[in-house]
Amino acid sequence: MAFISCFVFIVSLLWGFSANKSLMSCSASKIMLGSKLVAGANQAWISDNRTFAFGFTPNESKDLFYLSIWYNELPGDRVEVWTANRNSPVGKDATLELETAGNLLLTDRAAAVWCSNTSSRGVAAARISDSGNLILLDSDSHPIWQSFSHPSHTLLPNQPLNVSLELTTQSHLGFYTLKMLQQTNSLSLGLTFNSPESGYPSPETGRNYSYWSVPEISNVTGEVYAVVDEKGDFGIVYGEGSGGVVYVHKNDESNKVFDEMPVLRRLTLEANGNLRLYRWDDDVNGSRQWVAEWAAVSNPCDIAGVCGNGVCRLKGSKTNASCSCLPGTSQCLGNNRSLVGDCGGDQRKLAARLRIATVNLTNYYYDEASVIANYSDVATTAKCGDACLSDCNCVASVYGLKEEKAYCWILRRLEFGGFEDPTSTLFVKVRNDGSSAASEGGDGGSGGGDHREKTLVIPIVLCMSVLIGLLCFLLYYTFHGKKALKNAIKGSLMVSGAPVNFSYRDLQSATTNFSHLLGTGKNLKSQTLAK
Repeated sequence: MAFISCFVFIVSLLWGFSANKSLMSCSASKIMLGSKLVAGANQAWISDNRTFAFGFTPNESKDLFYLSIWYNELPGDRVEVWTANRNSPVGKDATLELETAGNLLLTDRAAAVWCSNTSSRGVAAARISDSGNLILLDSDSHPIWQSFSHPSHTLLPNQPLNVSLELTTQSHLGFYTLKMLQQTNSLSLGLTFNSPESGYPSPETGRNYSYWSVPEISNVTGEVYAVVDEKGDFGIVYGEGSGGVVYVHKNDESNKVFDEMPVLRRLTLEANGNLRLYRWDDDVNGSRQWVAEWAAVSNPCDIAGVCGNGVCRLKGSKTNASCSCLPGTSQCLGNNRSLVGDCGGDQRKLAARLRIATVNLTNYYYDEASVIANYSDVATTAKCGDACLSDCNCVASVYGLKEEKAYCWILRRLEFGGFEDPTSTLFVKVRNDGSSAASEGGDGGSGGGDHREKTLVIPIVLCMSVLIGLLCFLLYYTFHGKKALKNAIKGSLMVSGAPVNFSYRDLQSATTNFSHLLGTGKNLKSQTLAK
């Protein structure tokens, strides 16, 4: 059957009737040991129903490749649902091999980039299931390893996300995760933001911020996992024998028409930190495209870190947002080193150079590890800023009202971003010159400002020097060039035996103001008087 399928594909490719002419692939129920894929050869292993493909897909620059699973026959750009080497793209000569020892190995320039770690576990073949799951099978077709147990950024229908797994996605401002949040006696599913420099946080440090979660499930026994089904229902299954379920999203009646036919769905954690459930629609105003059925967060400013450590503000549409950096900073980077308190050195001298910048109508996301103190007895809003200014460890403070009671949080770090809040005020410690309040000579203090000024001034001075030197050279060349040309012209007019040319001043001097005749010694004036 595999041979026939490949033969039909090759014939259709030659006649130009293939659904995807540029992809060299074979649809077979099993992939045997020793099978290989080369990144630059445009090859893939296809599921039996041809819905999913597994192989190499190029990055934006088309010169590096990711090992991925994607929808095989949908129009438009490839939509990847699983990626093995997101942080380590490979070159065009990279190879993937299902080794005879049973290990699925990705190598680039003879170096191992990724592997399934299944050597000597009895793997006899591989298969791409019709549901998009890459499975390594033993001789009895029992799964030894599967991509569903190692998710990247997307859940497919019936792919469980248990307490030991998570979805992750990354941007230059940080990375986001969808995972089970474990409390003492309960579990909940939540989205968290992690700043770039904190890395994957340990439970002890708590260096992340959860900005969305579903209701907690208490005193749970048995397996707990989140899953989305073919109908678009998304929930948490729990209890002995998976007897209970808490729905995060329930597909409404208007979409039940889609339940009568197979529909492609995916739940994706996007680079902007939002979790969306998509449905493929073959007729959206005459076009075929993905349609968002549900999103975890409707207000983009409710997502921590969407502006780095800056402040997110909604635009007029209420669906888009703009970002502004904190006072004293030029970049909205998480865990900005320029925003660090300093309790070393001469505090009186340092305090004299600091002031508080006020950001009105603004609150901030912060974790417990960022809190120095909470004052509930501040008399006025401004006193909350003063409290930060007087604390050498403080970077910022937040004043607000909760249930009509005032609070003032003193913070040692600003990592997870701010947002609009009409009941709150953010105070940021800065230098008197407006730069950030870092320690003397620190990365973001005045030394950093001087460094930035030098970085701008030095190239300008060098450019001006080059221009002035070039101008002087042109003037020198022009002046001396004209003089040389004049001398050359004079020389060209001197003919052998011809009379010598004299200027008026030369003749006037030689004849004593025209009183002597040249060559005779006679006085012309005396001859004139004698006559």
